[in-house]
Amino acid sequence: MTAFWTEADYDDHELVEVVRDAKSGLTAIVALHSTHLGPGAGGTRFWHYPDPKDGLRDALRLSRGMSYKNAMAGLPMGGGKAVILADEDRTKTPELLAAFGDAVDALGGKYVTAEDVGISEADMVAVSQRTSYVSGLPVGEGQAGGDPGPFTAMGIYHGIKAAVAHKMGRDDLGGVRVALQGTGSVGGGVARLLAKDGAKLVVADVDEARAKTLAKEVGGEAVAPEQIMSVACDVFSPNALGAILDEEGIARLDCTIVAGGANNQLARPQHGKLLAERGILYAPDYVINAGGIISVALEYLCRTDGNPCDINEVRKRIALIPERLKAIWQESDETGVSADVVADRMAQKLIGR
Repeated sequence: MTAFWTEADYDDHELVEVVRDAKSGLTAIVALHSTHLGPGAGGTRFWHYPDPKDGLRDALRLSRGMSYKNAMAGLPMGGGKAVILADEDRTKTPELLAAFGDAVDALGGKYVTAEDVGISEADMVAVSQRTSYVSGLPVGEGQAGGDPGPFTAMGIYHGIKAAVAHKMGRDDLGGVRVALQGTGSVGGGVARLLAKDGAKLVVADVDEARAKTLAKEVGGEAVAPEQIMSVACDVFSPNALGAILDEEGIARLDCTIVAGGANNQLARPQHGKLLAERGILYAPDYVINAGGIISVALEYLCRTDGNPCDINEVRKRIALIPERLKAIWQESDETGVSADVVADRMAQKLIGR
């Protein structure tokens, strides 16, 4: 692995650490982008990378995105992310999770972890046996916490409604055609919320059986994963892995809005401008998908203070996501600067950069 400070996605990160524990087989990368507003908060991704450089890139990009996300969500948290480099079989053992928990604990509270792709609520419970710097844990009824996926989905749903209003001048979703990429906890949750409002859904997932099951449930259509970005629709909603919006991906789009929960949807900074040039309204990912971190952060902060956190406070904060998106789009419309750049500038100001 090359020196992290030579990577294109290195952005003056405060800390980048490679963790190795030969006994358990753990290899992980922890990246802290900024702790200007508080401890770096962001989930742990468990993924197999044929090239470890891709894991480093993810850690760098995702941690920076978490700095921006937490700042724009008004949370007293900085940005961090961890990536566990899984083997080809994605072997996950109690020993590996324990070693990872020890690594988080050794940072002394600079980094607070939670679920991300490949990590479950049960995994976070295991990690919490080794460190208190963890969130996304099971909580009592009516309290904030647990799986952040449904809260992420809630924010994306609100954001799609705001995008439809801004771009299409519509206050309802009846008949609006939405193509969703990814049908897991987040994508599936978004689909169910949209279906209740009468949206017409097309879904796809690498797990094609799961996509077909969801399509049947919501009265939609399932297509092959390689087809979803070319579907004629009003809204394309990416809710799987990131970096899909490059020259080729954007050229395939047949939509007027891109609004979804995947992190780092733009492959490179210039691709936001390319979307704008095509007349496609973009909802910056770290603004629209902040629902999960709002839940996770409030859970952690309340627990640190020794108080339960009311789930209604989480919902109240998630409901503010559309207003942040509207402010970004309004400035973009007025200045001609693409929405992603407007959002980045707002976030950078908040974290003192």
